[in-house]
Formats: sequence, C-alpha cells, structure tokens
Amino acid sequence: MNTKIVFQEVKSNGVGYWGLLGFLGLFILAGAIAFFTAEHSGHYITGMNNQIVWGLPHVFAIGLVVAASGALNIGSMGTVFGKHIYQPLGRLSGLLAMALLMGGLIVLVLDLGRADRLIVAMTSYNFKSIFAWNIILYNGFMLLVGLYIWTMIDPKMKFLYKIAGSAAFIWRLLLTLGTGSIFGFIVARQFYDAAIMAPLFIVLSFAVGLAMFNLVLMAAYTGTKRPIGDVLINKLRYLLAVFIGGVFLLELARHLTNLYATEHHGIEAFILMGDNIYSTLFWWVQIGVGTVLPLFLIFCSRLKNNRKAFVAASVFVIVGAFAQLYVILIGGQAYPLVLFPNAEVSSSFFDGMVNSYQPSMLELALGLGGMALSLAIVTVAVKVLRFLPVSLADKVVDPHHCKS
Repeated sequence: MNTKIVFQEVKSNGVGYWGLLGFLGLFILAGAIAFFTAEHSGHYITGMNNQIVWGLPHVFAIGLVVAASGALNIGSMGTVFGKHIYQPLGRLSGLLAMALLMGGLIVLVLDLGRADRLIVAMTSYNFKSIFAWNIILYNGFMLLVGLYIWTMIDPKMKFLYKIAGSAAFIWRLLLTLGTGSIFGFIVARQFYDAAIMAPLFIVLSFAVGLAMFNLVLMAAYTGTKRPIGDVLINKLRYLLAVFIGGVFLLELARHLTNLYATEHHGIEAFILMGDNIYSTLFWWVQIGVGTVLPLFLIFCSRLKNNRKAFVAASVFVIVGAFAQLYVILIGGQAYPLVLFPNAEVSSSFFDGMVNSYQPSMLELALGLGGMALSLAIVTVAVKVLRFLPVSLADKVVDPHHCKS
C-alpha cells in the first residue's frame, strides 16, 4: 500500500536558489530591453518584414502556449483517467501550465508592435476570427487551471477536484485545437491550409509539454535533493516516446497528403528538398534531433534507468518541437503566395519570390525572456506554496512496489 503524499515548500535560501533566479532575471531583463528597443525604433530593426510578419518571437510564443497545454496533461492523467502514480504531480503540472502560458502570451503581446492594442482585442470581439476565440480560450485556461490547483491545495475544495480537473482537461484540448486552427484556417498559405493542423498541434503539445515538465521535475528534485524513484521516471520516459511517435505519424500524414495533391508539390519540394534553412531544420533537427535521437535514448537497453539520457531525450524533444514550429511558421511564410496558379508572377513587391528572413538578436532575447519568465514563476511559486511532494520514491508513488 502506498504512503500518504506529503507536500512541502522549497526551504532553501542558498546561493543556488538565488543564483538561479538571478540567472533567469538576466534573460528577463534582456527580453525587456529587446521589447523597449523595438518599441522605440520600430520593427524594421528586427528580421521581420512585410513578407515575414510572424518571426522568431512567435515561434517562442506558440511553442510556450502549446507546451502549457501539454504540461497540464500530467495532472489530467491522474485526475481524469485515474492514473494514481501521476496524481502527486498534479500541482506542479498545473503550475507549470499556467507559467508557460504566461510566458508565451507576454512574448506574443510584446511583439505586436502596439502592445496597447491588446485592449481592443479583449473588448471588441470578431467571432469570425480564430484569434478572437483564442483570447477567450487563454483566459478560460488560466481560470480553470487556477481553480484546479486550488482544489488540490485546499481540502475544503476537494469536492470540486474531479470536476475542475475534467473541465481543465477539456479546455486545454480546445486551447490547442484553437492554436492549430489558426494555421489550418489560413487558406492563402499552402503550407498551413490543412485540417490536420489541429490534431497535430494537440499531439505536439503532449510531447513538448511533457518534455518541459520532465526537465522542471528533474531540476526541482535534484536541486532540492528530494528523492524521485525509477518507477515514475520510466513511466514518464515511455510516455514521452508514445507522444514522439504520435507527432511523427501526424507529420508524416500531413506531408503525404500534401504530396498527393498537385497544388502542394511546390511547397513540399521547398520544405523537404530545398537548398534552404527550412529543409535543414526539418531533416536534421526536427526528424534527426527531435525524433530519432530521443527515441534511441529512450529505448536503448544500455541506457535503461539512465537519468542523464532521460533528461537529454527531453531536451532534444524540445529542440525538435521548436524547429518544427519554425519550419511551419516561418517556412510557410517564406514560400511565395500562389496568386495566379500555373503562371509566373513577378513585381516590385517581391511577388513570386521566396521571402528572406534572418532572425535578430532582439527577437531571440525576447523569446528567451518569455521562457525565463515562465521558469522564474515556477521557481518562486514552489518556494511559497506546497507544490512539490517531499518524496517521489518508488515506495511512495507505486502501490505495487516491493522491497528487495
């Protein structure tokens, strides 16, 4: 029979804790400087232009939003699907989900060019726009996840635990569905226009969200010297492999479907066989680093129970996911719009030409600043509230654990 789970705040006030916050603070400061510099001088100092209007900050923003949805999946597996081994992770799962969404949205808002215009988006809704629906989805996600965490921390709210967890699970699916639908509904861009974008983003959120959760979990328990057993780590390890496979299969289906349709042959050749950064990122980073390498680290028999391999696999999944978003988001914009099918198009406005884009350090600083903000929120929260179990040893989380 498993031991009762005890939660406790992080008590450390040492150099390591404050050093981590200071390190994250440097990235947050760099992001703030990048925002104010672009706000003062204009977006022409970034790599974005009239053809590539969504740049590297949008890759970070969408990546963090998608990861936020996926990070909540760990808590949902314990609450909604009754997987008891994951229930002790529910609080951290909800916290990380909220923190990642905050970091992603701050990058998105600060890269608008006129951040104050967000007020218009929040007060004047055009329900024919998927962007308007996403404003509602983001706010609802924060509200439901906050309620979900409350039911786990406050014993008086325990009666709402199952309801709040189920509502948050359904809402997180809608959130990722909405994010994927942003691209699926843009019919003018041949690399976006596909209904499979919505389920692809849902499964991608499972993979990248779990990978980020794994890294935060390992950092928290290593840094605080709290025990975490192999049983839980192996559950997370093989669950990650399932999600990696799911992303690969949906991505394969998307490209095969596009290759079947003659109208998409041009964009598929550009992405898959082009002499450009997008083909390199697709084959070497998304497929090689983000799919093949982590699967090898997970299933290699010599690396069983190897925690460094587990951490490395999670890192590679995140790298591959961001490469995938870069290829989808920026590669889809770089390929010229097909204004007149079966005709050559040229003009003084770069019609018919592949659009160029070179990310700037300002964009990178803003994106990394948003990611650092998410991690800083988690770092502070685990110190002031009881988000982390004192122990995740095998005998605590596994009811079938037997002493040898």
